Amino acid sequence: MKIKKGDMVVITTGKDKGKTGKVSHAFPRLDRVVVEGINIKKKHMRARKSGEHGQIIEIASPIHVSNVMLEDKAKARKATKTKAPTAKPASPKSTKEQKESLKKEK
Repeated sequence: MKIKKGDMVVITTGKDKGKTGKVSHAFPRLDRVVVEGINIKKKHMRARKSGEHGQIIEIASPIHVSNVMLEDKAKARKATKTKAPTAKPASPKSTKEQKESLKKEK
């Protein structure tokens, strides 16, 4: 697994596609990483003490490594993807008119 803790990554698939974040945890045996602010799940916590209220906590869940790309590679990929030059639009003159205009110029 090439992605490590502290790397900046771009999410390539899923509901958070296109977002960037920093890897906070890496699980190489599971091929998963936790990215800060990405793949947020809500967890309902029960009250521990008598007088305390339960609460809903937002936790970043692990995401598979195949759905993540290093930010440097993403920038390089965008730089190499350029649009091919488009052909010039055809002139409004028909071919007969072009031939006639060429004859007049001579």
